[in-house]
Parts: sequence; C-alpha cells; structure tokens
Amino acid sequence: MKHRLPVMGEFRTMAEAGGLTGYGADQAAMWRHSALYVDKILKGANAGDLPVEQPSKFELVINLKTARAIDFSVPPTLLVAADEVIE
Repeated sequence: MKHRLPVMGEFRTMAEAGGLTGYGADQAAMWRHSALYVDKILKGANAGDLPVEQPSKFELVINLKTARAIDFSVPPTLLVAADEVIE
C-alpha cells in the first residue's frame, strides 16, 4: 500500500487479505475432489496408479477497496468477468 503497487495472488485469499486480485484454482473444489482420491486409496487403489488431474474450476476475485486505495482503475470488462468483487 505504501508504494501503491497492485498485487495479485494465486488464490482468493490474497484478495480477501487486501491484495488487488486473486486468480487461481478454486481451493474448496480441489479439497472436495481430493476426497474422491482418499476414498479410492482407502478402498485399496494404488496411489501411483491414480491419474494426475488438473483443476477444472478457477475463480477471479477483485478487491475494489484496494483498487480505490492505490488509485488503480479496474476495467469494467474485468469486473464483469470476476466471480466475486469485494466492495
């Protein structure tokens, strides 16, 4: 904030903590999906035989409070594309 630099993080928590944006895989969805892997392993599947999967849900969170504080103009098209805007 002191140098008025916009900061972007890889998860929504960055924007919630005061960063300008957070963009990355939906952590809650990843945790829920990991339960499927745990279930398979507990039922006897070999962890090494399970496929590696990429996240399928991503989210963009923009913190407008931070944008105003650093005098950063967020384009309206980006605001429309955001999954959540923190006022």
